Amino acid sequence: MSKNAMAAAPTSIPRPALVAGLAIAIGGAVLFSTKAIVAKLLYRYHIDAVTLIAFRMLFSFPFFLAIALWKMRTEAPLPVIDRWRILGLGLIGYYLSSFLDFLGLQYISVGLERLILFLTPTFVLLITSVFLKRHIGRLEWAALAVSYCGIVLVFVHDLQGGAGNAVLGSTLVLGSAISYALYLLFCGELVKRIGTLRLVSYAMCVSSVACIAQFFVLRPAALLIQPSEVYWLSLVNGIFCTIFPVFMTMYAVRRIGAATASQAGMVGPVSTLFLGALVLGEPITAVQLAGTGLVLGGIYMLSRKK
Repeated sequence: MSKNAMAAAPTSIPRPALVAGLAIAIGGAVLFSTKAIVAKLLYRYHIDAVTLIAFRMLFSFPFFLAIALWKMRTEAPLPVIDRWRILGLGLIGYYLSSFLDFLGLQYISVGLERLILFLTPTFVLLITSVFLKRHIGRLEWAALAVSYCGIVLVFVHDLQGGAGNAVLGSTLVLGSAISYALYLLFCGELVKRIGTLRLVSYAMCVSSVACIAQFFVLRPAALLIQPSEVYWLSLVNGIFCTIFPVFMTMYAVRRIGAATASQAGMVGPVSTLFLGALVLGEPITAVQLAGTGLVLGGIYMLSRKK
């Protein structure tokens, strides 16, 4: 979620509230990052990205639909122009971004995937610089350079290590990060008017319908019959890697502020790296750790920019 889309937290936060907020933010970041691990496990059952994302949304859609219907009954109707904007945001921010991400995961390690996605704030900065003519200061340029050096380091490592089509996979995940960066840029003003919970639930409903419709257009309905392990993993993907992280992150931002919550979210790429080793048997090398450190260092420099 966009930093400028959230209300600022009070300048002074009691320590118990701060600790609780940080715990929730870290938990949300870890759960959201775990979707890459779950996707890799699902690919072992020979399903493709279209089927994977359809199952993910089939399990999460009812929750977002319930919230959307509640908001529709308790809030004033939206203007037609805002409805079209939500439609576009849902397609760009959640449908396209998630689809490209899961496609890319077929070819690259979860560690590299998470690092590329973690560059989303830098893409927001670059897009605002190029198209909105925003000035980028020296500290921000330095942060960008450090982050991208980390990505190049891990990318070259994966390429030399014989990872399956690392170029294609990285390009797809890069497209995912850019599409989500566009979502963050476009949703800023809209979320201020209609609220975070309402926007997220509406946009996720749009994304869910698009993902499920895509499955029935491109794949036979018989593919809905899968081994029980696919259903259980998809349930985990839909609830624990989608619904929980969305609302945990939103709650943490409200409790401790966007800046603090985003810094706590830095644990995401690190957790993916170690979960990949623990669950998938992906090796952890000194090069990967160095690249991860560079990316996290660059993002931290951006987060400290006032």
